[in-house]
Formats: sequence, structure tokens, C-alpha cells
Amino acid sequence: MKLYNTKDGIVINKDIFFYLVKDENWESFINDDDLLKKIERLTTTLSPATNELINETLAPVGSNQELWACGVTYLRSKVGRQEESKSSGGADFYAKVYEAARPEVFFKSTPHRIVGDGAKVNIRKDSTWDVPEPELTLVVTSSGKIIGYTIGNDMSSRSIEGENPLYLPQAKTYDACAAVGPCVFVTEQPLDSNTAIALEIKRNGAVVFSDTIAISQMKRTPQELVGYVFKECSFPYGCLIMTGTGIVPGSDFTLQSGDKISISIEGIGMLVNTVK
Repeated sequence: MKLYNTKDGIVINKDIFFYLVKDENWESFINDDDLLKKIERLTTTLSPATNELINETLAPVGSNQELWACGVTYLRSKVGRQEESKSSGGADFYAKVYEAARPEVFFKSTPHRIVGDGAKVNIRKDSTWDVPEPELTLVVTSSGKIIGYTIGNDMSSRSIEGENPLYLPQAKTYDACAAVGPCVFVTEQPLDSNTAIALEIKRNGAVVFSDTIAISQMKRTPQELVGYVFKECSFPYGCLIMTGTGIVPGSDFTLQSGDKISISIEGIGMLVNTVK
């Protein structure tokens, strides 16, 4: 089943039917280890409607939740990061973290810097090389249980991070630096390892970049990443965790204002954003 955060309330999508849950706080509602059972019960008491209920969606993140991210979890990401940081002498850091027991995890964003489906993402004015990073994103309760999945776009300045790895916070965190949505796919089962993530970027209506990768190419398991994010950190309202990207455009590509970014993950849907 899928959950949508909308201006009118929480919308449950089961099969072809949609159910509106009113007067519920989003982050309190999803921070529930038994979320799937709860929404299954609700669908037996609410009146079914059409998909018109999801016309005005919001990012599926609460006002007190944090978005964290993981890096260098795919081989392609390791290679890309080594390429961009070669001139600064930082390439070895990415090779080492890919093989290390401890993964790279970092704070990505507070809710007010996150946008939802259909909204505009941002590229920094002090950056010369910018890319979207399509990522499977985990929806995690305060106990550390993965109760669902959504789509994430970890916008990134490769020029700033490539100049010096210590500039990572500036390369990653700024206004409209992340998009998540359009919904949360709620399931108690892990996603199939063959699940594909696809990225397409259009400029003036023409496709200028596209690629696909299966989540089986991820070096770390989702639960492993959750475990490291939750080490010595508490999340009373739950959190979202981006799991890294395996799609890295080459050095000859950078985003421009007006580009349309579409990220799809099988079983979840499609997240679409335009660059400011």
C-alpha cells in the first residue's frame, strides 16, 4: 500500500482505491512499527474514493523529522567521487570508505529545505558542476524499523565536494537541496533486489541523460545503514534515510535551470522536479 501526504490529509492507496484520513499528524501517523496493520484496518472503515485525492501532495516528511543520507554505497559512486576529487588529492578517501566496515553517513536536511513531487529543486550559485542523485530512501520509525520506502533526489554540488571532501556539508545542504516523494510505499517485506532505479533528465523537452541501476548493486544493506545512522543518535519522530546513488552522470554533464528531473523506482512511483 501507499501513503500520500496531502494538503487535505493523509491518503491511503490500496489497489485502485484511495482513502482520506483527516485530522492526523503525518509524522505521528507514520512513526508506527505496526503502520501496515493500522492502515489496513483503516481501509475497512473509510469510504473509498478516486485518485483525485492526491492532486496536491506534500513531501512525505514531518516538521520534526530529519533527512540523513549515505554515500559511496555503489561502485559507480566510488568511481565518480574519485574522478571528481582526483586533483585535490582526496580520491583515496572514497576508495577507503567503500571498503570500510563503517559507511559514510551524513546529515542531509531539515524539513524546510526539502521539497516534494512537482516542486523545484535548487543548484548553488557558487557551484559549477551539479547533479541529481536518485536514491532509494528509507522511512524509519523511532525504534529503527524500516516501515516503508520513498524516492529521494539528493541534489549535489560535485565541484564543491570535489575541491575538498571537508566541503561536503556545503555541497549537500542548502535550500531546496533534496526532494522526496511522491508517496511512501508501506510494506513489511524488503524490496526485491532486482528493483530498478531510473533517472531521466530533460532539457527543453529533449532527453539529455538517462540511466538505470538495480538496488542489488548496493554494497550495504538498508538495515546496515539504518544501524549506523542510529548509532548514538535518537529520532523521537522517526527519520528518512537516503541510501546512496548508483547513477552518476559524467564530468561532461551539469544541471541547468529549467532541467526536468524524473526519478522512478519500481513499486513506488515517479518523483518529478524542475531545477530553479
